[in-house]
Amino acid sequence: MTRQKIQIKKIDNIAARQVTFSKRRRGLFKKAHELATLCDADIALIVFSASGKLFDYSSSSMHELLGRHNKLPEVNNFCQPQYQMEKSVCANLREEFAAKTKELRHMKGEELQELGIEELKKLEKLLEIGLNRVLETKDEKFLKEIDAVKEKEALLMKENQRLRNQVRALNRDQQEQQAVGVGGSSLGSKSITSNSSSSPNPSSQDCDDISLKLGL
Repeated sequence: MTRQKIQIKKIDNIAARQVTFSKRRRGLFKKAHELATLCDADIALIVFSASGKLFDYSSSSMHELLGRHNKLPEVNNFCQPQYQMEKSVCANLREEFAAKTKELRHMKGEELQELGIEELKKLEKLLEIGLNRVLETKDEKFLKEIDAVKEKEALLMKENQRLRNQVRALNRDQQEQQAVGVGGSSLGSKSITSNSSSSPNPSSQDCDDISLKLGL
C-alpha cells in the first residue's frame, strides 16, 4: 500500500499537534545534522514551539554562525529599507509638528517679524475667518440662553398666576364663611325681639284683675 499523503494545514487537535511537532522537529534536526556531516556545511536552526519554548541546533558555535549571518551585506540591505522608511516617517512627523507649532505661535501673535507681507495677509485672513466663526458660535449660544430664560420666565409667570388664583379662591371662601356667620346672628336677634314684644306684661294683667273685683 502506498503511504497516504497528509494535507498540510494546521492540526486542530492540540495533543496530535504536540506529537507531530515533536516528531517533525527531531526529523528536521536529524536532516540538518546529516546535511552538515555529508556536505561539510555550517548549519544553525532555531525553532520556537507554540508555547514559546526554544529549540535549536547548530553544527558549530551558534553565536559564531549568527555573527556571520549578521555581517552579510545582503542581510543588512534587506533590513535597511524598513529602517529607512521608519526614519523617514519620523522625520516627516517632526517637521509637521514643528510647522504646526510655528503656525500656532503666529496665530498667537508671536514671532511675526520673520513673516513676509503675503504671509501676514494669509495669517490675517485666517484669523478673520476664525474670529467670524467664534462670533457666530457665541451668538448662537447667546440666543439659546435667551430662549431658555424666556421659557423659564413663562413657566414662572404661569406658576405665579396659579398661586394668585388659589389665593383668590381662599379669600372668597373666607368671605362666604363670614357672611354665613353674620346672617345667623342677625336672625337670632330678630327672634328674641319678636318674642319679647308678643309676651304680655304681667303687672298690667294684675291691675285689670283688681279693677274687675272692685267693680271699677
